[in-house]
Amino acid sequence: MIHKSIKLSCLTFLVPGLLYAQDVKKLSLQEAIALGIENSKNLKLSQNKIDRAVAKLNMVKDNVLPTAKASFLYNHAEIPTNTLSIGDADPIKLPKRADAFVGTAAVEELIYGGGKLRYAEESTRLLTDVANLDADKDKEEISYAIINTCYSLFKVLQSKKVIAQNLESIASQLKQSQRFFEQGIVTKNDVLRFQLQQANISLTDMEAENNRKIINYNFDILLGLNENTQIEIADPTKDLKTIGPLSNYLDMGVASRQELKQLDLQNKVADVNIKSVKANTLPTVGVGANLYYINPNGSFIPSANQYIMPVTIGANVSWNIGNLWTNKHKVTDARIQQKELVIQKDIFSDQVKTEINRNYQNYQLALNKISVLETSIAQATENDKLLASKYKNNVASAIDRIDAETLLYQAKINLELARADAGLAYYTLLKSTGKISQ
Repeated sequence: MIHKSIKLSCLTFLVPGLLYAQDVKKLSLQEAIALGIENSKNLKLSQNKIDRAVAKLNMVKDNVLPTAKASFLYNHAEIPTNTLSIGDADPIKLPKRADAFVGTAAVEELIYGGGKLRYAEESTRLLTDVANLDADKDKEEISYAIINTCYSLFKVLQSKKVIAQNLESIASQLKQSQRFFEQGIVTKNDVLRFQLQQANISLTDMEAENNRKIINYNFDILLGLNENTQIEIADPTKDLKTIGPLSNYLDMGVASRQELKQLDLQNKVADVNIKSVKANTLPTVGVGANLYYINPNGSFIPSANQYIMPVTIGANVSWNIGNLWTNKHKVTDARIQQKELVIQKDIFSDQVKTEINRNYQNYQLALNKISVLETSIAQATENDKLLASKYKNNVASAIDRIDAETLLYQAKINLELARADAGLAYYTLLKSTGKISQ
């Protein structure tokens, strides 16, 4: 009956798989990162922010171009009372109606504005660079999210492999205990213990499969794949990296962290802002030309000498002298804002160093855990073989046999998890330096 129920259970699990066939996609870690970056909606949003910054820069550049405008006006007047008498003078006769055409065209150019246009362009250019760094930071965050999910999926898949081996082994032990029971060597209680152990491992396998489905679905969304795609990850723990001195990573972090670069750029923006505020005390100089067309004749195309077209050319100089004594507080405020950025960078630099040191120590700890677990697996394997021999010879109990086997497979799972944790710890260290792609 037990064998039949196992076969029936297998069919139950196989049927849904046949009915709902899934696409299987095999990916390496680097392929997953490339695919995720290519399909990332967040990166598309970051690129849109860059495009907006570039558009603003172009708009600021347009401010240095001369301005030009033209207008044309037509007026028609009806004059019901067209006779005007003033004192004893002869009355003035006005027409009953009048038409007039008036046109203007003007061109103006700012020759000198205290450098404010140049400062505005420089400031906007720096803010465009800040937007590019934002995109770089988003790319790092997305890459790390993909790496994190990749290792999570790999851990579940490796755990399932070990659980499958454990189930296969416990099935063999169950058959052996049933045979011993039939021969009168062990009690029914021993058989029940193996059956209970098999049930517990099956529950663990069900939980692992549930976690795999959740992580796999999230990974599909993250990579922009069809939500029914089943992902298989190539072993990302084959070549665990050796690391150099801590000082190397600290130097990389100070040089590469996007946040520190952004604070440097914002400091430059603040410096430009100070210059722009100071420029308020300087005069502005502009030139312009105006063309007027005045046609009171009433005809759209008048006869000669019935319209005038004066042209004026001029220059203007303006100077808000009051800014000489009211602008100093604005300059002081701009300098205080710049000083705040310098302090913020010092604080964040310390945070970066602390983060890098923590991740550096965590990676070394992860490598040391692997060494210890490899030793424990060798010990657990030897213990399992010894208890297997003793159980066959009816020297050890079923509990001892199960405990030895549980210790071995738990050690194997722990090693796979430790390898994955070490790989993720390495990329966490790289992320804290600002360059996952190192």
